[in-house]
Amino acid sequence: MHEYTSTARVWGLSCPGFPEEVSRARRWTRDILRGSPLAEDAELIVSELSANAILHTASGHQSGSFHLAVAVSAQVVAVSVTDDGGTGTAPKVERQDQDSEHGRGLGMVSAIAHRVVVHATEAGHTITAELFPDVRRGEHPC
Repeated sequence: MHEYTSTARVWGLSCPGFPEEVSRARRWTRDILRGSPLAEDAELIVSELSANAILHTASGHQSGSFHLAVAVSAQVVAVSVTDDGGTGTAPKVERQDQDSEHGRGLGMVSAIAHRVVVHATEAGHTITAELFPDVRRGEHPC
């Protein structure tokens, strides 16, 4: 391998804060991870995090946007969604009653992902969900 080539690959996508962009984010993720056993989980996570950005932050306001990143290495698939902020509190994982209409999204992401990290800054929030392949079954991220 060339000394300047990384074993991790990273893709990025910026989307306007329109609801129809959630399906675009899902397709983009699915295309990147095509053939990976982690593709469906990553697609579901991106869908939930993108929808949350539009619904609960300034990303869904006029001229708002959200940003996605997908990083793939032999050890992990990490998907991140960064929103435009505008809320007084950082997103947090809460266990909700299964009859609740709202508030279950990050709990679901946490149940699917091996690790979820929320990073808050003055400019917004980045939520990263990490998925680890099951190397015992011979899974590879891509």
